[in-house]
Amino acid sequence: MNKYLFIILICMMSSLNEASAQSEISFKVSFSEPQAHYADVEMKVSGNRKEFLDVKMPVWAPGSYLVREFSKNVEGFSAKSGDNASLPAEKINKNTWRIVTGKKDQVVINYKVYAFEVSVRTSFIDESHAFLSPTGIFMYVDGLIRQPAIVSIVPHKNWKKISTGLEPVKGKLNTYLASDFDVLYDSPIEVGNQDIFEFEAAGVKHEVAMYGGGNYNKTRLQADMARIVEEETAIFKENPNKHYVFIVHNYQTGGGGLEHLNSTVLGASRLSYDTDKGYKGFLGLVAHEYFHLWNVKRLRPQALGPFDYSNENYTRDLWVAEGFTAYYDNLMLRRSSFYSPEKYLEVLCDDISIVQNQPGSRIQPVSESSFDAWIKYYRPNENSKNSVISYYNKGALLGAILDLEILNATKGAKGLDDVMKAMYDEYYKKQKRGYTSEEFKAMAEKISGLSLDNFYRDYVNGTAPLNYNVHLGHAGLNLINENESKNNPSAGIVAAVKDGKLLISTVYRGGAGWNSGLNVNDEIIAVDGYRVSSVAEYDKVISLKKTGDKITVLVSRDGIIKSIELALVADSTGKFRIEADKNATAEQILIRKKWLNI
Repeated sequence: MNKYLFIILICMMSSLNEASAQSEISFKVSFSEPQAHYADVEMKVSGNRKEFLDVKMPVWAPGSYLVREFSKNVEGFSAKSGDNASLPAEKINKNTWRIVTGKKDQVVINYKVYAFEVSVRTSFIDESHAFLSPTGIFMYVDGLIRQPAIVSIVPHKNWKKISTGLEPVKGKLNTYLASDFDVLYDSPIEVGNQDIFEFEAAGVKHEVAMYGGGNYNKTRLQADMARIVEEETAIFKENPNKHYVFIVHNYQTGGGGLEHLNSTVLGASRLSYDTDKGYKGFLGLVAHEYFHLWNVKRLRPQALGPFDYSNENYTRDLWVAEGFTAYYDNLMLRRSSFYSPEKYLEVLCDDISIVQNQPGSRIQPVSESSFDAWIKYYRPNENSKNSVISYYNKGALLGAILDLEILNATKGAKGLDDVMKAMYDEYYKKQKRGYTSEEFKAMAEKISGLSLDNFYRDYVNGTAPLNYNVHLGHAGLNLINENESKNNPSAGIVAAVKDGKLLISTVYRGGAGWNSGLNVNDEIIAVDGYRVSSVAEYDKVISLKKTGDKITVLVSRDGIIKSIELALVADSTGKFRIEADKNATAEQILIRKKWLNI
């Protein structure tokens, strides 16, 4: 290298290091108008040496693969110097503001954020509490995202509690430290009067912050959540947290979760804790998001960290990152004895039904589903069932299949647990980086002693039908389709009543409606001359027919009446159950016992 160029590069690096070393960034968040759903944010950048600063708001939240344009909620952006002199600031693109600092040592930025979207990934503020999803609240200085940040929360006068995974700053009330902005953006904050209780499991203190009331039993949750934590920690042989926070939002109807480094946000229905389905559903959500503590937050695809907060971050491995987590959440309920072996197999059949009954599973490979999450999974339309497959559901099935294949190849000595732990040890602990698709495949082959070329070609990167009975057969189990011998007639559509009209909501690929030209949003008026105005009336008319019969459907499409003739076909919808093979060998029964923790 030219020695002068080398000197210039050294000087540039020294300048950047000096700038970042001297810069200090802090935030103060207050709530002057919580009833109007606003947060007031003050951001201070000290030790500035630059002529201008570009300040950016992230466009997405890690774990939720959709550009959400959080900057749309920002109002009243302004900047001033430490001596209170106004500084010129203008917005230069959708999520960036440029401040002309004149090399002022301290820059003080003020803005308001509107927060009124209920979800686990977006901020919400009202008179009762504030939930701060950090990527939609805190801006960062371009080039300084690796800097530490101090966050001070000024609760509204009626709020008394703060729950967050951030480390508190000793001696400073309601003040927290993030070692860098990746940590800040991975640390949601709940401010209000939430019901807080704690439990210890795997040597880690866990806080549960319940907002919204509910009929939950704290003593029961403490014991049952601890069982899940212990089971999941046993896979990886360590729990990397000093403390962990569950932020739970209880609504009339709630659901969903979002993983974070040492916390999670869960949505739940406040009055469902006393039903078996509701309670087990909540525990399954706990198991899913807690498993992410290892799988995704630490053991991760290479593209998922360090993050680019202004653009999509693409990976073809969400079927592992999310799908395997979906496999383990139900498996953990089995290992924790919340599910019987029979109930677990019933739940597994739910995933099988979704994949088998969705035409998109025969169109989109799961690796492509992972890559296209940004434009397809999080943006479904009326044709999604025909064109896409969920990396959650199919990924969960691939997790089960790979687990069974490894158990069979090693005669029960090893399973998917061993692959996950080996990957965690190698890429998170040893190499301290994300893995590639090829590296995950290589590790699974190393642990199992199998070639997974066909598995990846057919199941991951292809759309070949999953050969359930071959894989379940290793455990002496069979998949039964209860509808296989039936010949029920079907038009291949789904309809529902909306605004008093019976409207088509789905037209299945390859079905009678698809082939004859029925459209989503067609209003069904009559079938074979019989007026139908409800799903029950429509189903009754179809049930009187036979497969192969031709029918005439009268529809209204955009105000134009159309008569469409179609030939009914056999309903291909499967209804599945898994049953034990009465002639299973001792080796198959051994695999079954290992797999189902019997």
